[in-house]
Amino acid sequence: MSISAAQCRAARALLAWSQDQLSVASNVAKATIANFETGKRMPYDRTLADIRLTLERAGVAFQAAGELIDGGEGVRLRNREA
Repeated sequence: MSISAAQCRAARALLAWSQDQLSVASNVAKATIANFETGKRMPYDRTLADIRLTLERAGVAFQAAGELIDGGEGVRLRNREA
């Protein structure tokens, strides 16, 4: 599953991460993240996978449209085991 620009923005918000923080953590240029999130450009598949993996490792879970409930795509934080 690929992630959308809205999911990327929402995931960063859940983590309270800036674009700079995501850039450092994912080793993806900030301009690439900014252009993706504003809809100016779609990153290469590998770059998008790097962004998604970084956010997932930080605790974000992505849902495709209709995956868990009726409705559109989404993001949530995973339960963190103590």
